Amino acid sequence: MEKLFKIKERGSNVRTEIMAGVTTFLTMAYIIFVNPSILSATGMDFGAVMLATCISAAIGTLIMGLYANIPFAQAPGMGLNAFFTFTIVFGLGYSWQAALAAVFISGILFIILTVTKLREAIVKAIPAFLKKAISGGIGLFIAYVGIKNAGLLSFTLDPGTWSESNDTIFGNASAIPSFGIASASSMLAVIGLVVTIVLVAKGIKGGLLISIAVTTAIGALMQYVFGWDVGIITPDFSNFAFPSLAPTFGQFVNGFTGEGGLFDLSSGIGVGILSIVTVLISLTLVDMFDTIGTLIGTASRAGMLDEDGELPDVGKALLADAVATAAGAVLGTSTVTTYVESSTGISEGGKTGLTSVTTALLFIGAIVFTPVLGIVPGAATAPVLIVVGVLMMASLKDLDWTDFDIAAPAFLTVAMMPFAYSISEGIGIGFISYVLIKLVKGKFRDVHPIMFVVALLFLARYVILNLP
Repeated sequence: MEKLFKIKERGSNVRTEIMAGVTTFLTMAYIIFVNPSILSATGMDFGAVMLATCISAAIGTLIMGLYANIPFAQAPGMGLNAFFTFTIVFGLGYSWQAALAAVFISGILFIILTVTKLREAIVKAIPAFLKKAISGGIGLFIAYVGIKNAGLLSFTLDPGTWSESNDTIFGNASAIPSFGIASASSMLAVIGLVVTIVLVAKGIKGGLLISIAVTTAIGALMQYVFGWDVGIITPDFSNFAFPSLAPTFGQFVNGFTGEGGLFDLSSGIGVGILSIVTVLISLTLVDMFDTIGTLIGTASRAGMLDEDGELPDVGKALLADAVATAAGAVLGTSTVTTYVESSTGISEGGKTGLTSVTTALLFIGAIVFTPVLGIVPGAATAPVLIVVGVLMMASLKDLDWTDFDIAAPAFLTVAMMPFAYSISEGIGIGFISYVLIKLVKGKFRDVHPIMFVVALLFLARYVILNLP
């Protein structure tokens, strides 16, 4: 095992790596239920998508652990599954089979970009200060996710922008956030946050995993003794039926042609090609920079970057992501990406691929034991995300906030991740602003050519998505 994972060489041990893997799994296990809930709205079979979610997560995470030997986990990405359902299928009118075909093509593109070292070159082209901003931005993003999952934020429509004909926060009406403990679940999350802060402040080994266990136990007491619903789902094996992949496996091949197919140009060649370009650019950019951002940001916090600020063997990590995306499309799920929740396991001390292998094995086990996973409520894992977010903000102290050339792109990168609820959006706005500032100051020679290309691609994506 030492020869395979180099555990002692990296200053870790088997127990720590396994605990880190369990922690990562518990904080991202929600995707097992959430992903099929979102994709099944397109007509896909819920059980098949759930099985595809577990298997694709296991495949990507195993490759990450055994091939790249780093402690990152993968699964179908949140945001990308919403894009799959609400933009590709409902918005652009493609069939879900066509959406899977688009994901498969993007996966093949990822593999080509990785094998040709282009994706690795993109990582190296990012300025050092933006890498630190990405790390801090992910910290703020993951903390926001934790606060939101804890139920500590509620959103109400701004009366000044609401009307009977505009009864939606997705239209012109504005949603006003407010903080508060409005339920038993949010009360449990606050208790869990206190427990987590105490354990981490005292330097307790395995504190994050212990906090999840303790908060879950307190939640069980609240729900089963006092009758307060904190979101624990009581295990029920009586109605459990082992799902089948048959309804979705290989269905991507039926999505290339025909009515609703990816290359169905019946609405006009121009419109059809524009739709295809929109889908592929969006899938490619979002997945690529979600992964790059997570790898750089989390690795920076864990001290895994070398003296040049690079992640060793980043090409292997990116290839794991690419293969998992293509495999996921074959199985029947949306784009697989590297999870920001990996930072929880890394904060627990995970430093090698054994952490990833542990997480992958738990995803395989989850296929059979899905009824048990509901025992751990979201309120028990949300505090861990908040505290990990705090720890990741440390990278921002090294930025020169008095230099506007650095401060503006860095701030926009950090701020847009939680505001836009997307790592890739923060990176895109940060890249565009960085290139723009250099151009107007006549310092275009300071910008790596790849940064120009990527900034233009992001800009093109924003323009295309907002065309009338």
